[in-house]
Amino acid sequence: MQPHGILESVLYTRDLAAGRRFYAEVLGLEVVTEQAGRHVFFRCGRGMFLLFTPDSTATEATHVNGCLVPLHGTTGAGHLAFAIRESELEEWRHRLSAAGVRVESEVAWPNGGRSIYFRDPAGNSVELATPRLWGLAEEQFDT
Repeated sequence: MQPHGILESVLYTRDLAAGRRFYAEVLGLEVVTEQAGRHVFFRCGRGMFLLFTPDSTATEATHVNGCLVPLHGTTGAGHLAFAIRESELEEWRHRLSAAGVRVESEVAWPNGGRSIYFRDPAGNSVELATPRLWGLAEEQFDT
């Protein structure tokens, strides 16, 4: 037995407002819920992308239905890759450029996958990658 996929992924920021704008406006993710000073939750395909403020999630206990949610947080730049279609690469380049986002690197992987790397406002490394990077079919990411 093994997990069936990643249900949620998290990056951390100390400026939730800037992070919310970036992920909602530049990447087009849908905001599901938010709590000022603590988190913003976004829908991304079949999963969730969570943006937390480590100052609160690492120090303030949270309970849901009487159950403790363990403390967590980190400092320093994290990394997350979002799946995109190969046919969307050029459109994403234009969208990032129009939003003033500097592309840090582009990689053509040996197996045919492609990646575009850039930074979010908190300095996290964000990647837009085609699923062939990991030998996966684009259809696996259809919503």
